Amino acid sequence: MSNRLAIFDCDGTLVDSQANICIAMEQCFAAHGLPAPDRGDIRRIVGLSLVEAMCALLPDASDEQHRAMAEDYKRAFQTLRGNGGLLDEPLFDGIAESLDALEADGWLLGVATGKSDRGLSLILAHHGLSRRFVTLQTADRHPSKPHPAMVHAAIAEAGATPETSVMIGDTSFDMAMGAAAGVRPIGVAWGYHAPDELRDAGALVVADHASELARLARGTY
Repeated sequence: MSNRLAIFDCDGTLVDSQANICIAMEQCFAAHGLPAPDRGDIRRIVGLSLVEAMCALLPDASDEQHRAMAEDYKRAFQTLRGNGGLLDEPLFDGIAESLDALEADGWLLGVATGKSDRGLSLILAHHGLSRRFVTLQTADRHPSKPHPAMVHAAIAEAGATPETSVMIGDTSFDMAMGAAAGVRPIGVAWGYHAPDELRDAGALVVADHASELARLARGTY
């Protein structure tokens, strides 16, 4: 019998990291002598891998510049962390309890994120969640969302199947990735894309609060 697997996005789903992402992006653009994007535009690219995010924010720039800015964003974020300049990245309300409820209901937990291995490891350790997840998939080893590679790898590592897995996320990229992988996409309303966008991208249902996730994962809508 296959395991049941609940795969979570990180930024905008588990943790509220938008302030630090925006600050690092603004510093990255300033280092290149460019005006900072609107923060609403920055929030919309959260979840993409960094090169793809730069492509979305600067569509007319060269591939070389996109890659250089992706590296500069990483450096800006690491500098913030090293200087103690990072703002708190809290878990969203009810997330810890939701993880407890899913595990009590027999689900294994995983993460599929546009963050790096290092960035994900640090944020999970900060919140004491490192041992909760049986599979961690990041942008370091996979194409950017919405490519389904991260979900496929998570399912294989957890001994699950698409039919016994769900993808829980806050962006249309998460929903499209889940749909492409053949799992059930479940959107969350507290992140960076609107519920209608999540449904348009394939979400079967959108949770208004984390306390709903265990029930929705069971297919009780």
